[in-house]
Amino acid sequence: MKLGILAACILAAAPAAAADPLDPLIAAYQAYIEAGDPGEAARSAGAAPRTWGSVRLPDINARADQARALLAEIEASDSQRAVDIAILERLLKEDIISAELDMARIPFTGDWGFQAAPVFAAIRARLKSVDDAEAWVQRLDDVPRYFAENRINMARGITTGWTSHRDPLATTRDQIQAQIIDDPAKSDLYQPFLSLPDSIPAAEAERLRTEGLAATARAIQAYRDTARFIDLTYAPAVRKGAGIAALPGGHEVYAATVDAHTAGAGYGPEEIHALGLSEVARIRAEMQGVMAETGFDGTFAEFLNFLRTDPQFYAETDLELMAKAREITSRIDVILPLYFHTLPKLGYTVDPVPMSIAPGYTTGRYVQGDIEEGRKGSYLVNTYALEQRPLYELPALSAHEAVPGHHLQIALAQEMADQPRFRQEYYATAFGEGWGLYSERIAGEAGIYETPYERFGALSYEMWRACRLVADTGLHWYGWTREEAEACFKENSALSPLNIETEVTRYIGWPGQATAYKIGELKIRALRAEAEAALGDKFDIRDFHGVVLGQGAVPLDVLDAQVKAWVADSAAR
Repeated sequence: MKLGILAACILAAAPAAAADPLDPLIAAYQAYIEAGDPGEAARSAGAAPRTWGSVRLPDINARADQARALLAEIEASDSQRAVDIAILERLLKEDIISAELDMARIPFTGDWGFQAAPVFAAIRARLKSVDDAEAWVQRLDDVPRYFAENRINMARGITTGWTSHRDPLATTRDQIQAQIIDDPAKSDLYQPFLSLPDSIPAAEAERLRTEGLAATARAIQAYRDTARFIDLTYAPAVRKGAGIAALPGGHEVYAATVDAHTAGAGYGPEEIHALGLSEVARIRAEMQGVMAETGFDGTFAEFLNFLRTDPQFYAETDLELMAKAREITSRIDVILPLYFHTLPKLGYTVDPVPMSIAPGYTTGRYVQGDIEEGRKGSYLVNTYALEQRPLYELPALSAHEAVPGHHLQIALAQEMADQPRFRQEYYATAFGEGWGLYSERIAGEAGIYETPYERFGALSYEMWRACRLVADTGLHWYGWTREEAEACFKENSALSPLNIETEVTRYIGWPGQATAYKIGELKIRALRAEAEAALGDKFDIRDFHGVVLGQGAVPLDVLDAQVKAWVADSAAR
């Protein structure tokens, strides 16, 4: 049976020759990225960024023109590096489509957006020199310009009938308000200046702190200006429907975002909705079985209420929750060699979500590290509203966000020394989030879930992702209300009410992204089942995981080809 050109190229997997026609196009792509991303440009130069990227419409459209030209050259190339080409084409097409659909008109999702970028940059900033500190001062001074450009885009959304719903806006507004304080010395944005190294002379350090305070105050004013714009201009114009189905071109936009996030899976919104309903029914049956193991005497709804309200399932302090998260990740670290030949050299930390953004933030998230800077990855755990953070979910969350989930996958990709930077940094949502969800299953196989409640929590997390397929398509394709979208989670999972509220707000504000998790996980599981059936005793789980992760994140059609090529080669040996 012929494997096809893509699989054949993957199977060869030989280092590309220096004269390959794709090499100058990869260099051109890196230059294209650096021209639009000051952070990436500074990183390549070994310096600290001093500005934020431009989001002016003329600049967005100019970059789209550059992407079209580069895409045409890549498509005309006679290079045989099929994986590189497939990823570059997808990256450039996503930029082009985003510009054509003018996605900049809604520059926030609810728990992320332009308003959060300076806060996260401050958390990651390490001012090791005078130059670093001066760069951060300049970047703070660029916040007003950056925010003003985003406000202009939001205003264009008003005039074109393309605005956010009130719920993601409310979360965004809360995050903005949290940064509006009278004393800039207490601002999150000023914190990097509190850790200037002793190598900087005292007088110089004092100058930098003084300039930092002034720049922080100007950045805070940008937050004030944005809050005023939201209150007086934007909030009265928010869309009425929770989803984008009724907006001008809403179905077109949603289909495009689903394709972008599911990365070559080939599903349309209606197929995704049907798949979600099927998965909900399957997982619900498994949950009923685990509930029976606990000996609980009551209905499924009563069991969910028991899990959501009984104090035994909740930490009493932030420290207790964080200690439990660290204990779980330590146990997972021990079993990793049983499932992987290669582990990342870069480590990770377990940290709380910053309180300034925690109320509207997701329950946990991974923030990647930087090998060149020696900065570890970070698994963030939300300690806000402890009565809404059940401990029986924590093992699955830790497996997804830390190891063997996002940290392991992303750090291994970052450490691919033989690959160009765009391959090291590429993040296909369905691949990355699918791997994260699949990692929760690995944790179950390894015995990390020690009680029936933790196994139920893992199934509840899987149900969470199945309901995402139902809710996201319901909101943005079928025009559901928020209440209709929340019903699946409330009736079928043990997720806390706050988590459900926060997550559905995110789906309202980020169309299509929520569909990626389950679709990616199901693809990885299907490929593993095919490999196990074809190879029998020859199947080694470490080899399989090495193939899945060995080339970094890839679109799902590329993953399909690379695993099938490996299976065919292994079977022939």
